[in-house]
Amino acid sequence: MNDAAPAPTPAPAPRKRARVRAPELVGKGGWINTGGKDLKLADFRGRTLILDFWTFCCINCLHVLDELRELEEKHRDTLVVIGVHSPKFVHEAEHQAVVDAVERYGVAHPVLDDPDLATWKQYAVRAWPTLVVIDPEGYVVAQHAGEGHAHAIERLVEELEAEHAAKGTLRRGDGPYVPPEPEPTTLRFPGKALLLPSGNFLVSDTTRHQLVELAEDAETVVRRLGSGTRGLADGGPQEAAFNEPQGLALLDDGSVVVADTVNHALRRLDLATGEVTTLAGTGRQWWQGSATSGPAREVDLSSPWDVALFGGKVWIAMAGVHQLWTYDPATGTVAVAAGTTNEGLVDGPGAEAWFAQPSGLAATAGRLWLADSETSALRWVDPDGQVHTAVGTGLFDFGHRDGAADQALLQHPLGVTALPDGSVAVADTYNHALRRYDPATGEVTTLATDLREPSDAVLVGEDIVVVESARHRLTRLRLPEEAVRVESVAHRTRRAATEVAPGRLSLDVIFQAPTGQKLDTRYGPSTRLLVSSTPPELLLKGAGADTDLSRELELDPAVPEGVLHVSAMAASCDDDPANEYPACHVHQQDWGVPVRLTEGGADRLPLVLAGMDEREAAPQTP
Repeated sequence: MNDAAPAPTPAPAPRKRARVRAPELVGKGGWINTGGKDLKLADFRGRTLILDFWTFCCINCLHVLDELRELEEKHRDTLVVIGVHSPKFVHEAEHQAVVDAVERYGVAHPVLDDPDLATWKQYAVRAWPTLVVIDPEGYVVAQHAGEGHAHAIERLVEELEAEHAAKGTLRRGDGPYVPPEPEPTTLRFPGKALLLPSGNFLVSDTTRHQLVELAEDAETVVRRLGSGTRGLADGGPQEAAFNEPQGLALLDDGSVVVADTVNHALRRLDLATGEVTTLAGTGRQWWQGSATSGPAREVDLSSPWDVALFGGKVWIAMAGVHQLWTYDPATGTVAVAAGTTNEGLVDGPGAEAWFAQPSGLAATAGRLWLADSETSALRWVDPDGQVHTAVGTGLFDFGHRDGAADQALLQHPLGVTALPDGSVAVADTYNHALRRYDPATGEVTTLATDLREPSDAVLVGEDIVVVESARHRLTRLRLPEEAVRVESVAHRTRRAATEVAPGRLSLDVIFQAPTGQKLDTRYGPSTRLLVSSTPPELLLKGAGADTDLSRELELDPAVPEGVLHVSAMAASCDDDPANEYPACHVHQQDWGVPVRLTEGGADRLPLVLAGMDEREAAPQTP
């Protein structure tokens, strides 16, 4: 008999992964949520760091903020999340607007305001949102574009925690987050408003997760509805819970339907009792492959932002998936009404149309008007379901220009209001203005300026009451007989174009399944790649959909610049042969990449969906 003690089982060696030294964090706007302290990359040594490149107009970025909350809380002593705010619109480069957005969306971590995209460029980021993981020794070890990566990042965080605890390079402790002082305002970043039959106003007090009824003066609080704490709970005025509610619409039975945005649900408010119930949604976010119609309480939704009654149904601006859905009160069912989930501006039959974060709705007898925020567009749907554009040209052009509708410009509008003469008022949010479009003349004019992020408006007699979201109030204006004259200004997206060579271009979408997972091929290909361009003539070859994440494109040398639209999806499942029903996850991102054709430009365009581009990063040791 051998009485010697068995040799201890050696710990598994850390997995070799590509690492690149992380560039410094710089941003001209400075730091938010740090108590006035400037931070450097060295301040995070010993902690795992996640950089969240976001911009506050982007619905996918807002989804990622929600995904990160649980991860931040679970690993609060070893993990630090830093938001790097990288603007798309001119308004988003204003520091106070970023400060407002950080509070508006409950961002509970430090944020670097990077209006010139300096850190964005240093990290070679190409899309909002992008998450970059930096290990405790200051090396980039992973990059993820889009949403739905929280499970993969958590696995990586746990790996890094174990590895660096064993190496002695992990440092535990409190993070650098310093919350702002609360402001004693009646409303806090209100979203939408509704004129009630009583003459009072119902307002979605978005940041405080409540509905507030105001008296006819639009100032005096009559009652608050909801606990004021994030949650999804039915019940009376004090027990019910919302999560950043937005749109409101009056139903034929006298109740109010509420777009409960971050709960991915529609709620019903009984005005008489204050009782809140859930009409539609499961509380889970819709993903590709989920049901697109069925019993309303059994179908997932995605960030419903506004609601309006049109043609006997409640139309839903489903900002999270760039679609319009409907809820039928008679049958209690929901269904997609228009949009493909691709982000952009394409008119035509509802099933073929493209939207980009529809965020405001208003119904008239013959048209459903909508504010399509990311394309800075005013659009409408006719009774036959055809989609039309009145103002706006696409994702990258915006500004403040009046005149003929085909030349006029808006900047990220969030609301639209039907006026008695058949025209519509547009809450032109990032221009801080109220605009008007008249279908009879085809002209766009400006009704009011010097508002602060107007997000909605309601008609009250000869007045219009505007939700000034960033001033935390409703503002009553007399509808002017003549338009306000403003100096025209036009802008394009702030991102610099990528210089590529004319002719052949290799497009590679990088996807590495997270540790412990593999591509899900049980029911066919688990990946999908869709490519198009603006203008369409830019692409001589390579447009369309296929399952391979790499594709050879051919760019027309006669088209000097444009935008490549790339949409990629990959599904991965837990790699456990013993589990017949493994947990699966969908990874998805849409890129709009501005390109400029230049002799000597790049002949390869890598876009990282998840992982690291191995051709640009090699394993390193400190």
